[in-house]
Amino acid sequence: MDEDPERAYKHAAHARRKASRLPTVREASGIAAYTVGKWQEALSDLRAARRMSGRDTFLAIMADCERGLGRPERALEITNDPAAKDLDADERIELRIVAAGARRDMGDVKAALAELQVPELKERRARPYVARLFYAYADVLEELGRKEDAREYFARASSVDREGVTDADERLAAIEGVELVDSDVEDGVVWTDVEEEADEAAAEAEATASRERRDDKGRDHRRDDRRDDRRDDRRDDRRGGREDRG
Repeated sequence: MDEDPERAYKHAAHARRKASRLPTVREASGIAAYTVGKWQEALSDLRAARRMSGRDTFLAIMADCERGLGRPERALEITNDPAAKDLDADERIELRIVAAGARRDMGDVKAALAELQVPELKERRARPYVARLFYAYADVLEELGRKEDAREYFARASSVDREGVTDADERLAAIEGVELVDSDVEDGVVWTDVEEEADEAAAEAEATASRERRDDKGRDHRRDDRRDDRRDDRRDDRRGGREDRG
């Protein structure tokens, strides 16, 4: 699924044709279809898997499929399903992230922020769902123009994102006005100041221009010297001609 989602989808579709009454097969098929953007097919399979297994762990993916189909209102209905209260923390957070996305689809960014204001915003442990929550919250804050708050939550997302599930480092760099040069597991993130780079580039350009001006001035001097030499030669020639006539 991670390395070749299209091939994974083909395998899952084959399994579905052979054993469509197994909830595990319908779940795998639904998730594979979701991964390649086949929203309606994924939704159908995950609904079937939910009926067969009685499990509610697919709610976030089902809601996101509704978003993919351009139906944010239906996505919100799924995210507010009463069964959501019994989900694990990571699954509940994913539901809230999808709900926020649906609110944004509907043009209500403030409501999207409210969807994400959950107790887990105070979480400090490095878990993928916490990183995704911080990142989603920062993203909405930035859209609302709250740059300082967005900076804080992108920084929090970066600090707990041990598995690289977000691009929080790059987003934080953009807000700070710096460029992310490299990232190393041992040495951490390496940054460079964009303004400093611009200053260095400007200084180099000025130095180049100064050298060119000096070169131009040198060429002018050489041209003047050559003109003076030619005038002296012509004067000598005229003097020599008068002496010959005399």
